This record gives sequence, structure tokens and C-alpha cells, in this order.
Amino acid sequence: MDTKKFVMGTVVGGIVYFLLGFVFYGVLFEGFFTANAGSATGVMNTEMAWWPLILGNLALAALITYIFLNWAGITTFAGGLKGGALIGFLMAVSFDMIMLDTTNIMTLNAALVDILIATIMGAIAGGIIGAVLGSGKQSAAAS
Repeated sequence: MDTKKFVMGTVVGGIVYFLLGFVFYGVLFEGFFTANAGSATGVMNTEMAWWPLILGNLALAALITYIFLNWAGITTFAGGLKGGALIGFLMAVSFDMIMLDTTNIMTLNAALVDILIATIMGAIAGGIIGAVLGSGKQSAAAS
């Protein structure tokens, strides 16, 4: 594995996920998700610690980067767009459907919109990760 490309894909992808999360969840759909919260109360943090959010975004970017580098051979924006969309979609369906059935934190509408958002975010982040992995010279470790 090309460690430099793995680190670059993870960092850039983590930043992209963080920014997209702010735009989608913190700005565009904040009211929607508030209106479509489930019956559970007291589950939202009023003060962010930030490090878990940053770590989570980096971990997701690392997973996608690892898959692209080691299993899928994705090194283009278009390939990353498709791969990232599929990974984002499958992860969101898995998580949201399990949470929908086992908790009261969201409605079905919120789960479906979250799946759509995760697919779009995965596509964008995956595209950028793919482009990062394809940029520059191939190192000897990648051969």
C-alpha cells in the first residue's frame, strides 16, 4: 500500500466529509431533521466536543481510501464518484434501517433523507479521494 497516498486520501476525504456534513446537516437540512426526530428525548448534544466528529469523518475517509487503494484500484474522480456513492448508500441503508427499527431517534422520512444525503456525500468525497489517489507520480510502494 502507498502510505503517502493513503494518508493524503484520508486527510482530504476527512475534510471533505466534515465540510459536507456541516452544509447538509448543519445548514440545509437542520430544520428537516429536527422536525423528523423520533420520540426519544434528550439524545442531541447541545455542546459539541468536535474530536469525535473529526475522528469519525477521518475514519470514514480512511475506509473509503483503503478500499479504493487496496481492493478497487480507483484512481479517478469518476471511479471514486461511483464507488463512494455505493459505499455511502450501503452504509447508510445498513445504519439507518437498523437504527429505525431499534431506536426512536428518527422517523422513516428522516432515515430515507439521510440515506440520500449519505449517498451524495459519499459520491462527492469518493470522487475527490479518487482524484487524490490518481494525482502525482506513482511511488515505488504502489507498484
